[in-house]
Amino acid sequence: MLQQTQVDRVVPKYNEWLQRFPSFDALANATEKEAQDAWYPLGYNIRPKRLHAIAREVVLRYNGKLPSDTKTLQKFKGLGDYTIGAIQSFSFGQRAPILDTNVARVLFRIFIANGDPSAHSMKRWLWELSSVMLPRRNVFDFNQALMDFGAMVCVARRPKCQICTMRPICKSFPFNTNQT
Repeated sequence: MLQQTQVDRVVPKYNEWLQRFPSFDALANATEKEAQDAWYPLGYNIRPKRLHAIAREVVLRYNGKLPSDTKTLQKFKGLGDYTIGAIQSFSFGQRAPILDTNVARVLFRIFIANGDPSAHSMKRWLWELSSVMLPRRNVFDFNQALMDFGAMVCVARRPKCQICTMRPICKSFPFNTNQT
C-alpha cells in the first residue's frame, strides 16, 4: 500500500483492510470486487486483484499459511524480490535483504556515489550490497532502520547531511548532497 503513496493516506486504508480481511481465509472468501473496493483510492489497482489471488492460493494449497521459502514465494504472481525479502524479514524473521527506493538511495550514496543508480547492473550490485550487509541477528530492525533512514534523513531531495551519522564514511558527502 505504501508504494508511491503517503503514509497518512495509507494508515486508514491499511486499518480498514485488516479489519475487513484479517486472514488469508477472509480475503480468499471475499470477491475480487470487494478487495478492489477496500483498496480504493490507493491506486495500483492490480494489487488487490493479486492479493486476492494469492490469498486464494494460500488457502487452497498451503492450508491458509503463507510459505516462507524463496522458491515458493517466487511462484506467486506479483511478488518480486523486494516483497519476498520484506515478507521473509518482517513476517518470518529470516535473514533476507530488501531493496526499496529508500534503501537503494542510502546504499548508493554511502558506498558508491558514482554512476546511474537506476541502471540494471547497479541494481544487481545494490542487491548484493544489501545482502552482504545483513547482520546475523535483528534483521527486522536492521532492514526497518535502513528504510526509515532513507525516508527521514537520506531523503531524495535535500538530504539532511548535517545530522547524518553516516557522513564521515559517505561517498556522496560533500560532493553532491542533492542527488536523487
